[in-house]
This record gives sequence, C-alpha cells and structure tokens, in this order.
Amino acid sequence: MADLELPGFRFHPTEEELLNFYLKKVVFGHKLHFDIIGFLNIYRHDPWELPGLAKIGEREWYFYVPRDRKQGPSGAGRPNRTTLNGFWKATGSDRTIRCLTDPKKILGLRKTLVFYNGRAPRGSKTDWVMNEYRLMPQNSVAINTSPEDIVLCKIYRKATSLKVLEQRAAMEEEEMERAAMEEEEMFKSSSSSPEDSFMSASLMESEINIFCNSVTNEEVQECELEQEQEQEQAPQEQEPIKEEHVEDVQEVALVKK
Repeated sequence: MADLELPGFRFHPTEEELLNFYLKKVVFGHKLHFDIIGFLNIYRHDPWELPGLAKIGEREWYFYVPRDRKQGPSGAGRPNRTTLNGFWKATGSDRTIRCLTDPKKILGLRKTLVFYNGRAPRGSKTDWVMNEYRLMPQNSVAINTSPEDIVLCKIYRKATSLKVLEQRAAMEEEEMERAAMEEEEMFKSSSSSPEDSFMSASLMESEINIFCNSVTNEEVQECELEQEQEQEQAPQEQEPIKEEHVEDVQEVALVKK
C-alpha cells in the first residue's frame, strides 16, 4: 500500500475491472499484488464512518463485503443490510454488467442501494449510495466459497449532493465577504482619514477664529462707547471749573479797586 502513495495516483476502476479482475480474483482465492480493497462488514458501520475505514479513495470507497443474511423464516436468506442508525434500501432491479469487447458475455450484476436513517419501513433518505457488485453464479465457482457470499461494494455520495455542498460553500463565502465589507465600512465611518481629520481641524480652527473675532469686535465697540461717554462727560465737568475761575477773577478785580 505504501508503494501506491504517489502524487497524482487515483483509484477509479471501471465496472468491468471491478467484476472481472478484483472481485473474481478474490472469489477464486488468487492473491493480489496490492492491498487496495479491504474486507469489511460495512453493515456494522454507518456510511459516514466508511471513508475512514477504506484503504484508498477520495470520493469513492471500495470494500469486499461478506454477505450477512437474515436468520429465521421471515428472513428467507435475504442479506441483512441494517446498521446501527439506519438501513440500506435497494432502488430498482439489478443491472447486468457486460463485457465491452463481448457484449453477449455477462460479467455480473450491480445492485444500487440508498441509505436511510431510522428503521424500515420508515426512514429519512440520505445522499449516501452504494453499488453492490456480485458475480454470476455460473461464471465463478470457487472451492468452499459461493460467489454469492462475497460482494464488492462501492460507497459514494450523490453528485447532486456534492453540487449542493459546493453551492452552500459558495454562499457561505459570499456571506463572509459581505460581513467583512460591512465591518470595513463601519471602521471607515468610525475612524476618519488624515485628510478628513485635517479638514475637520481647519474647520474647528476657523470657527474658533470667528468666535474670537466676534468677541474682539464687541469689546472694541464697548471701548469706543466708553470713550464717547467720557468725551461727552468731560465738557460738563470743565464748565464748573470755568465758572469758579471767573468768580475768582471778579473778586480780585474788586480788591484792586
């Protein structure tokens, strides 16, 4: 397995390769050179646990699965596909897989199943899908092993589900960008630029100058009024002095006589 950890390596076999090579070799007991697909009873696990249990795979996970059949008269030998939290339900009829070079040759069958949360017959459908591949009984007979007892399962999620997840991720990214823009606008409005600060400071200074000028003008006007009042009062205060001076002159004149 360590030899396969190479950049760019992808495990994406065709259905013919899965049936005619990987599953057929295991059923006949032939040893594979690479341990790519492991054995696992997938029905002991819920589907979202399977990616971590697979030997390889990014969006598709493969397992050799021994058939676990139901016991008792009601089971009638049917495979048991129930898990701890749900069950796998078949959709439609099995599809035959034919050889590409010889279309008349049937390699095996493919059954498609969908996982449901809950218990049958009720349950909520999920986007987990399984393709179960099995060989045709007449094409493979192994010693002490029936081809029905081992199947090859491919687990994946619907492509539409992946599209929905991508759309959801894009929407979340847009919301994050919008929130960042709103936060940036709020920051700009709360903290002005140096030019805005200079303009506001200049405006404040001009207002202060106007206020100071207005106060100075009022003071000047008050001073002028005080001066005018003093000038108006000054002649009135000098007139009595002149009269006293005249009386003194008259007294002096009388004495001389």
